[in-house]
Amino acid sequence: MSATALVVGEALVDIVTGPIDTAVLPGGSPMNVAIGLQRLGVRSVFHSQFGRDEYGRVLASHLESNGVETTSSSVDDQPTSRAIATIGADGGAEYDFSVTWSPAPEAMPRGRFDVVHAGSIGALLDPGASAVEALIGRMRSTSTICFDPNIRPAVVGRRDHAVERVERFVAMSDVVKASDEDIAWLYPNESQSSVMGRWSTMGPALVVVTKGAAGAVSVTQAGIVYVPAPSVVVTDTIGAGDSFMAGVIAGVTELGLTGSAQRTHLTEIGPRAHEQVIQFAVACAAISTQREGANPPLRNELSAEWFSSAE
Repeated sequence: MSATALVVGEALVDIVTGPIDTAVLPGGSPMNVAIGLQRLGVRSVFHSQFGRDEYGRVLASHLESNGVETTSSSVDDQPTSRAIATIGADGGAEYDFSVTWSPAPEAMPRGRFDVVHAGSIGALLDPGASAVEALIGRMRSTSTICFDPNIRPAVVGRRDHAVERVERFVAMSDVVKASDEDIAWLYPNESQSSVMGRWSTMGPALVVVTKGAAGAVSVTQAGIVYVPAPSVVVTDTIGAGDSFMAGVIAGVTELGLTGSAQRTHLTEIGPRAHEQVIQFAVACAAISTQREGANPPLRNELSAEWFSSAE
């Protein structure tokens, strides 16, 4: 597997308060995806915005130790963003955010990448979101575009504005992943299956919805795949969706279906290959939930046979 992914979006520290103690952990959905990809064997380049302060140094060290390249313009003099994550008795997390997201449009990366991924606060919070949207529009001519709205209601503002922007990203994307909670917040009066069907007609080859302990469901033009989640002891769910997203991208990469030249082939992905990609992503998420904080799996923690017989 030889590919390079550009991941664009926020990096922040998760200040995690649990039943016993508090921990400061590196986080931010796009950063988690970048690290997840690198750990799965996909070279990742990360473009973000974080400071030179103590928390920023934590993020820089975390990225470097995981082998993720960071663009030079990702570090500035703004305070590093934070998320206060409170862990409940069931391992679920509730968040409160203090986020700065205003990357300079002229500093957005250029060059050729097999995959470009964006999502979460970085794709929905202005002024930075507009720069990300312009970047995705430009990169679509050469790259496979992946998107995860990863809705944070406390940050993204009005629902109708968020829906408009999410749908613009969906229309530009090849792979879209959302959680069932994202769908419920964006479209409170519409069924999940209806949203997935409509999104799939807007352009993406693959539309996936994660359902927590119930697994994931995915739609392509060839049909629907449902993959249940394995039974595991959950430590917390921080970063599980990001590990899943990294798994989907790595799976598509493993099949040689990245880059704009492969767009038609990705659209025509066979049912067996489709199922294997989602199974792989579910396995990645399951491993992540058994650990504290956003801690995606390494490639050698997963079966080497996932894609050996893909159609």
